[in-house]
Amino acid sequence: MSKPSKQLLAPLTGLLLLSAAATQLTGCVVRAGVAVPAPPPPPVAYVAPAPAAAVDVQVNEAPPPLPVYEQPPCPVEGYIWTPGYWAWAPAGYYWVPGTWVSPPRVGLLWTPGYWGFVGGAYVFHAGYWGPHVGFYGGVNYGFGYGGVGFAGGRWVGSSFAYNQSVTNVNVTVVHNTYNETVVNNVTVNRVSYNGGTGGITAAPTAQERMAAQEQHVQPTFEQHQHVQQAAANPALLARNNGGRPSIAATPHPSAFNAPGAVGAHGTAPPPPHVPPAAYANHNGTGAGHGAAAARATRPGGGVAVNGKPPAPKADAKQHPKAPPKGEEKTAQR
Repeated sequence: MSKPSKQLLAPLTGLLLLSAAATQLTGCVVRAGVAVPAPPPPPVAYVAPAPAAAVDVQVNEAPPPLPVYEQPPCPVEGYIWTPGYWAWAPAGYYWVPGTWVSPPRVGLLWTPGYWGFVGGAYVFHAGYWGPHVGFYGGVNYGFGYGGVGFAGGRWVGSSFAYNQSVTNVNVTVVHNTYNETVVNNVTVNRVSYNGGTGGITAAPTAQERMAAQEQHVQPTFEQHQHVQQAAANPALLARNNGGRPSIAATPHPSAFNAPGAVGAHGTAPPPPHVPPAAYANHNGTGAGHGAAAARATRPGGGVAVNGKPPAPKADAKQHPKAPPKGEEKTAQR
């Protein structure tokens, strides 16, 4: 029997070596395919979604406590109460007075905006209109907004009914009312933000999570004007009013000097109603806020103080006796 030639053995040897190498490589791939399960990711903290039209504002300092004030009576049947809140401007926090507002359409309710501590900063979540009241940080704004939902009224068909136990309504103006006791399940305080040091520890309920997914409507044009005028009013800055604004709530949006506007407890009453022309200064901003707002030019060159007409000028014939020298005249206050 003849022996195989070297020319035939060489290719066979190469094939055997390649097969062995492939077997070893296949074993390595199988061993590398055994994966170690990764640890589960940490739980994600809940952050309430803001409406699409909202632009969140981030601030490093917490907003002041909520001021204490009375609610003006509802001026028109169908209006819904929107509570006041602290907003932010380059000059600092300023108060947006609570006010009665006409809703965009029948069936919508107002979810107030709120400040929440997120990622080391205080973030503002803007309010919105929707078929149900959503999460507003658990902040107790009062007048039906006790931290969860709204107990100040409800829609009955195409009419809005008011709960007289928590809202201020004049039955001669508003006829669709009811009385329902409201049980407050939250701590009554003046804290104006959620989370962070000293903040409210509240998380959204299942119903509030569902409300967050509903279609929302932006604040009305009147509400936007209301906020803009509040931002332009120096008397509403927290650093100027010490957290107790003289205009805490109004009967209508932007009606800061109208009859029925109320101030926070511990402050002077808001200025009397004055025509807008008397309030505009050369800068186009309100010149009559605070103490200056109590003065308005009267015919004849006099000045009204606290809404009262000026005292008549003294006449030498009527008052022959002049005051002693050095005695100062006391101005009417």
